[in-house]
This record gives sequence, C-alpha cells and structure tokens, in this order.
Amino acid sequence: MFSPFKKKKSSLEQEHSREDLGISGDLEETQNEAVESVYSTNSETNEETLGSFFNNKGHMDKSTLDLVIAVEQMVKAKQHVELNYKEMQDRLNQANGQNDRMNKDLRNLGKVIEDREKSIMELERRLSDNNLKVDQMMEDYRELHTTLSGEIEQLKGVIELERQNYAGLLQKHNETTADKTKRINELEEKNVRLEAELNQMKQRSDALRQEKEHLLNIVNDFTNRLTSPYASNTGANEGA
Repeated sequence: MFSPFKKKKSSLEQEHSREDLGISGDLEETQNEAVESVYSTNSETNEETLGSFFNNKGHMDKSTLDLVIAVEQMVKAKQHVELNYKEMQDRLNQANGQNDRMNKDLRNLGKVIEDREKSIMELERRLSDNNLKVDQMMEDYRELHTTLSGEIEQLKGVIELERQNYAGLLQKHNETTADKTKRINELEEKNVRLEAELNQMKQRSDALRQEKEHLLNIVNDFTNRLTSPYASNTGANEGA
C-alpha cells in the first residue's frame, strides 16, 4: 500500500538532487508531473473534502484508515513538494540573476581579455621590431668591429714603423747633438787659443809700434841733425 508513495517520494528526492547539480528544467517538469499525478484538478476542493474526511478517522475500519493515512501522507508530501518547489523556484531565480551577473561579468572580462590580448600583440610586435633593430645593430657592430680591427692592426704597424723611424732619428739627433757639442767645445777652445794669440800679437804689435815710433824718432832726430848744418850753410850762401 505504501510502495507507490515511497517510489514517488524517492523520485522527487532524486529530482531535488539533480536541481542542486544545475538541471533546473528537468526538476521543474518532474515536480509538475508529481503534483499533477496526485491531484489532477481542483486541488483546493479536494483538500477541503479530505480535511473533513480525515476528521472522521474514528468511524473507519483498519483498511480504510490505512488508506486515509497513506493519502494524508501523500498530501503532506505534496505540500512539502510545493514548498520545496517554491524554494527551488526562488533559488532558481537567484541563480538566474547570479548567472546573468556572471554572464555580464564574463562578457566584460572577455572584453578586457580581448583588449589585453590586443595590447600583448602590440607589445609583441614592438618587441619583434626592437629585436630586428637590435639584430641589425649587432650585425653593423660586428662589421664595424671587423673593419676597425683591420684598421687598428694597420695603424699598429704604422705606429711601430714610425716609432722605429723616431728612434733612428732620435739616435741621429743625439749623435748630431754630441758632434755639435764637441765641435762647439773645440771651437771655443780654438777661440780661446786664438784670442790668447791675438792678445800676444797685439802686445807684440804694440811693442813693435812703440819700437818703430822710437826708431822713427831717432831717425828723425838724426835726420834733423844731419840736415841742420847743411841748412845753415845754405842760408848763409843765399845771404852773401
């Protein structure tokens, strides 16, 4: 007698568990079928009739009482199902509202992700361009480094040659300076010697000049003495 009710109650509990998992459409349809199977039409009239019928339990036999109790349990189960249905409907509405908000947030998040992806693509493009520029700069640097290395080696060779030439010129300059210094010293010594000889010659010339003057004076005196008597005689003859 109680097995159909238990089977139907078990089916309703399974539907409740399915609704908790998110299958709201199947739950609502199953609940409607359960309610319709218990009371197909005019539920308020049936409940009033059953209420007056339940109040007369003392005049029923055992089989009828068991049937009445079973029906009473089915009514309570139906009321419980309706209450659960309302609760589930409220929860469903809340879930739908939350779902709408989540969908809106999801769309906004999708837009944000799309914008971020565009930004990332732009950054990747810039990074790629910068990498190309860096690669080109590295290639130019390597070429410049190779060219400058060759030029540096050539300049090192030129510098070494010029250093050798400078060392040779410095040695020649030192030798020339030494020869010039030696020559100057020799000329200074010769100049000193010549100056000494010139002084000696001046002294000798002065001595000779003085001696010549002395001799010239002697000669003049002698000449004057020789010519004086002759001049006197010549004057006397001219007077006679």
